[in-house]
Amino acid sequence: MNADNGPLLVATDLRKVYGPTPALDGADFTIRAGEVVAVMGPSGSGKSTLLHCLAGIVRADSGAVRYRGRDLTAMSDGERSALRRSDFGFVFQFGQLVPELTCLENVAMPLRLGGLRRREAEERAAGWLGRLEVADIADKRPGEVSGGQGQRVAVARALVGQPRVVFADEPTGALDSLNGERVMRLLTDAAHDTGAAVVLVTHEARVAAYSDREVVVRDGKSRDMERMS
Repeated sequence: MNADNGPLLVATDLRKVYGPTPALDGADFTIRAGEVVAVMGPSGSGKSTLLHCLAGIVRADSGAVRYRGRDLTAMSDGERSALRRSDFGFVFQFGQLVPELTCLENVAMPLRLGGLRRREAEERAAGWLGRLEVADIADKRPGEVSGGQGQRVAVARALVGQPRVVFADEPTGALDSLNGERVMRLLTDAAHDTGAAVVLVTHEARVAAYSDREVVVRDGKSRDMERMS
């Protein structure tokens, strides 16, 4: 992490209510370029809701989310969608790869949606599959690979567009400990190399250990935990 950089993404006093239950109740969050921050908390604490608000997927009822000085909460749905395509990458618990496409085509898909020609998109995708140590499954479909391999393909897809922020929601939750460790090592190494920030939602201490800092969410409120050296 470059300490000279100002905050990249800042959330202040976020509140979000679903029915009678407050999912967020005054949560704050800050991350800088190149930083990996683990968002931890028990099930139902609001950590996934916080991630969705930070990524502009869900609009908070009140509070503000500022990305590079721009207020996401004041953007239109179209503006937030465009921002997610250009600046944000996503890794979910079960990968969410398109089953009809090959692994190479899945990784190339964000570039193709951005208007890049197929050949160049697939060349970049192949490079990322190699970097994530799954070049040998490029022509296979998601149903033909292991869970650990599929999740590394999902990480390649998240990083291929060189996002400024990667949102990873329980990225190892469906993996055994060995594959989980491998995915986290590859994800954090690649993010550090490219300067991307990573917002990592997890309930596992072994996964959070890959972060630079932890934010604990409980009952919709957040608390920043400084990592002991």
